[in-house]
Amino acid sequence: METILLFAPLVGALVCGFGWRMLGEDVATYISTALLFLTATLSWVVFLTYHGPDAHVITLFKWVESGSLSTDWAIRIDRLTAIMLVVITTVSSLVHLYSIGYMAHDENFPKGASYRPRFFAYLSFFTFAMLMLVTADNLLQLFFGWEGVGVASYLLIGFYYRKPSANAAAIKAFVVNRVGDFGFSLGIFALFMLSDSINFAQILDPHNAESLSHQTFHFLNWEMNALEVITFLLFVGAMGKSAQLLLHTWLPDAMEGPTPVSALIHAATMVTAGVFMMSRMAPLLEYATFTPDFIVFIGASTAFFAATIGLVQNDIKRVIAYSTCSQLGYMFVAVGIGAYPVAMFHLFTHAFFKAMLFLGAGSVITAMHHEQDMRRYGGLRKKIPLTYGAMMIGTLAITGVGIPLTSIGFAGFISKDAIIESAYAAGAGVAQYGFIMLVIAALFTSFYSWRLIFMTFFGKPRGDKHAHDHAHESPLTMLIPLGVLAFGAVFSGMIWLPEFFGHHMEEWFGVATYFNHETNNVMHDAHNVPTWVKTAPFWAMLIGFVTAWYFYIVNTNAPKVLAQSQRHLHAFLLNKWYFDELYDFIFVNPAKWLGRFLWKKGDGSVIDGTINGITMGIIPWFTKLAGRAQSGYLFHYAFWMFVGMAAIITWFAIGGAH
Repeated sequence: METILLFAPLVGALVCGFGWRMLGEDVATYISTALLFLTATLSWVVFLTYHGPDAHVITLFKWVESGSLSTDWAIRIDRLTAIMLVVITTVSSLVHLYSIGYMAHDENFPKGASYRPRFFAYLSFFTFAMLMLVTADNLLQLFFGWEGVGVASYLLIGFYYRKPSANAAAIKAFVVNRVGDFGFSLGIFALFMLSDSINFAQILDPHNAESLSHQTFHFLNWEMNALEVITFLLFVGAMGKSAQLLLHTWLPDAMEGPTPVSALIHAATMVTAGVFMMSRMAPLLEYATFTPDFIVFIGASTAFFAATIGLVQNDIKRVIAYSTCSQLGYMFVAVGIGAYPVAMFHLFTHAFFKAMLFLGAGSVITAMHHEQDMRRYGGLRKKIPLTYGAMMIGTLAITGVGIPLTSIGFAGFISKDAIIESAYAAGAGVAQYGFIMLVIAALFTSFYSWRLIFMTFFGKPRGDKHAHDHAHESPLTMLIPLGVLAFGAVFSGMIWLPEFFGHHMEEWFGVATYFNHETNNVMHDAHNVPTWVKTAPFWAMLIGFVTAWYFYIVNTNAPKVLAQSQRHLHAFLLNKWYFDELYDFIFVNPAKWLGRFLWKKGDGSVIDGTINGITMGIIPWFTKLAGRAQSGYLFHYAFWMFVGMAAIITWFAIGGAH
């Protein structure tokens, strides 16, 4: 069953990529979609029937044998894998179904162009790469899936290859992720050098982690703790893949791909790979000291930073994209404080409501003839009521609506509050910074999420009157996925709270996670935080909602007045804290200057100039000199023959003398 689960998406990719000419476009896309639903069904079977505590490893074949390096291509099934399987395959299968309707009338390709099979092939390959990543039993196999996801994301983000902005976004995502992947690969090399293995059974042994914490690296004149270096390098890889602050700039530009791609990348797959990988590395993090604090700082800063940018964005997809970036910050705070199950809990619930928000945004965009600027929407709730209902459920989930001090509420209310409570319970220092930043981010999240709802579905119609008058509900292939995801956005938190955040959580996770109880009791302490801590996210959500309601329903002129009175702050947020401009100044422009210099001066002046000087100057002089020797007189040729013979005899005479 596990083998079928893993390779069914690959078969779908091959069918769509190479078999569509024989089968037809529609048949090929239906086959790939059916295979994804088969994979999703088997994933839920694994998730619901898996019982730990040990991992089940299915070895397919020997993969790499080189010296002491020995790795199998194997399928590792434990609780972390089971969680990721249902997240990946559920969202991927629904995205496949949604794409059948969404891509049917795509205006970015000429009519009759065979782009649909290629799109579905990319989607299926993306899913296969993610499954390879989460079922890996060693770091090399995980890295194979990690890079496969990078390739697939490049192809999907740049799918509209006729648009220069799409090509630029694909390149940007690829390059930024290479920075993170370089750090990740160095971490793998260091682990193998010190542990003599990259198999999880060896490197994730707590005794190995404790041993690494007592070893040091000598680099230049520095002596560094081996475990701190390794965990830091691994986190650099996670920063790139999960778009954390400093390596986040690719994520908003990934919106250049079709909307189903946004749901696939942002909701459940590529961007959560970093959270999964660091949760997998829990035994290493438990014995490190600097890296966990650094993870908390970066995660909390990312949550706050992305939320501030979401306040002023006008593109509906970019608002949700920055929301994803912010929510990933929550997950990394949980990883940094040692609450790994809570990080996975938010990853699990986030997949449902974030996929639904993106697919709902796609439904709005389709209804408005591919208009994405929310300033040109308004009053759409009566035109597309089912989409409006789905977007409302997603917003209630992401903003954390529920009954305070109970376990009754939407998915985000349950999982996000668990992270905030855990951050407070983690104690003073950087964890308290994380707690404060996450509460502020919760307020901002509520504001920009309700701002999106009010600008899109309420008020008077704005923008193109023709587009608004002809707005209509999406087809069933697009609405059915919204309904399924809505169920998860409402109930997933309440149903699985005891497993992810209950007293029997450790037994449920088994060997998939590890706690050093001598230093890490955060999961126990999180249940005993003060009442004001438990209610703080609710009040933050309420303040954000009321503010958005006043700005965009009661006094619609207030946002304009505020933006004009705070022009510099508004421009700062609208331009995303000027990170792109800063990176252009520090990295991009110097690289372009160096390239032009090497091209014009190095290649043009030095290399071409030297060759041209030789061919146009010295060589013609020799050829003219040689031409004069061609006089046509016999005695001249005889003279040169004697000169040549004398030179040869002299050469051999000197050589013979030695």
